[in-house]
Amino acid sequence: MDKEKISAAPVDEGQVPDVEKKEMNYAAKVLIVEELKQLLEKAEDVSGTFQTFRELQGRWKSIGVVPQAKVKDLLESYQYYVEKFYDYIKINKEFRDMDFRKNMEAKEALCIKAEELAQQENVVDAFKELQKLHEQWKETGPVAKEYREQMWERFKAATSAINKRHQQYYEQLKETQKRNLEAKTALCERAEEIADTVPDSSNEWNDLSKKMDQLQAEWKNLGFASKKDNQKIYDRFRAACDRFYANKRDYYTSFKNGMQENFALKLELCEKAESLMDSQDWKGATDEIIGLQKQWKQIGPVERKQSDEVWRRFRAACDRFFENKARALDEEDQKYEENLQQKLQIIAQIKEYRMKNVREEDIRAMRDFQNRWNEIGFVPFKEKERIQKEYNEVMDARFADIRSVESEKQLKKFRRMVTEVKKTGKGARGLKFEREKLVLRYRKIEQDIATLENNMGFFAKSKNADSMMTDVARKIVAAKDELLKIEEKIKIIDTYFE
Repeated sequence: MDKEKISAAPVDEGQVPDVEKKEMNYAAKVLIVEELKQLLEKAEDVSGTFQTFRELQGRWKSIGVVPQAKVKDLLESYQYYVEKFYDYIKINKEFRDMDFRKNMEAKEALCIKAEELAQQENVVDAFKELQKLHEQWKETGPVAKEYREQMWERFKAATSAINKRHQQYYEQLKETQKRNLEAKTALCERAEEIADTVPDSSNEWNDLSKKMDQLQAEWKNLGFASKKDNQKIYDRFRAACDRFYANKRDYYTSFKNGMQENFALKLELCEKAESLMDSQDWKGATDEIIGLQKQWKQIGPVERKQSDEVWRRFRAACDRFFENKARALDEEDQKYEENLQQKLQIIAQIKEYRMKNVREEDIRAMRDFQNRWNEIGFVPFKEKERIQKEYNEVMDARFADIRSVESEKQLKKFRRMVTEVKKTGKGARGLKFEREKLVLRYRKIEQDIATLENNMGFFAKSKNADSMMTDVARKIVAAKDELLKIEEKIKIIDTYFE
């Protein structure tokens, strides 16, 4: 017996490899089972036998893990002989009952821990802890026969509750991962659609960049897909993003090269304008400079830091020529003064005009004023801006009155349409499409206004300059008015989606 006890002593786990260590633990526990079997065959002093039994139990618990494949059979053998010891060996009832009570207390404590785990919020941690409790349950000796089934049912009930929650957790996790995968697949498709788009303007690239940024923000807010899908779907999304930004880099590289070419062309126009700015060939030089201005407008953009400087240089040369020309034509000032008086009379007539509130008649009257104004020649240079501004203001006011009446009619009709959609629920998709068209129209008009305002700077002092400036100014006012109407319609549509 002493030799077997020495052989079954706990293994020093730091001295051997893991696999060999488990095998040694297994051999030690097999010897303990054999000693239990031998102990049952004896009928010696009860107190001595029980003490030996306790020592065997202590040694059993002190031995580490054994190979997983051998755990079940080994535990069954151990528990069998332990129960046989309690059930069949004729030991002192007092010792047995005392051991049963200790086991009862230990198993009740395990039941309480299991029941507490069933209420724990983190079901994964609870499940892991439950496995440890099961190991402790197996290592704990039996209780009195009348309590064995009751105690096991209690422990089993808590175990079932934890296992059920654990299963539900992973089913829910699987469903969540499935939804995440579907959502990420949709984002990939949208990202690939953007990556396949090849815009030809900076504004379009900026719009697409904002959309791609939004997709990336949505991606970050989504949870993981399943382990087997998560990396693949991420690689797909990343590839679409990388392709888009690579295309964008290529575009701006090419765009920057183009702006440098445009800068060189505009420098050439500056040199040509400067060669003409002191010319006294008023007719010929005027035609050439106007031709240069037309070429300037056809050349694309240059870098912002160069744009203002080269424009000021070109504008300065043009202004110098036309200022020289204006001074040389002072002899026409008398005629200009007469023209000024005629234009003042037209302004007075416009102010006195009584609106008919019939769009066609009022517009016809305004066109007549405009034609008469354009037929009048130049006014004194110092009065040019003032008189033109006053004329623009009175005409703007009249056209605003005309547009106001017509615009209100259109808006009323539009409001009725939106109200009908709200009431019937039909046409919501059409409203959304209409809003998108209005937004695009709004942006287009903004660009047109910027172009018109830029073009006004090119008008030189010529026979038709005033009429051209008036016409462009009218277009700008009308465009801005159109912006207000579009903005109002967008607001009306937005009330539907509030």
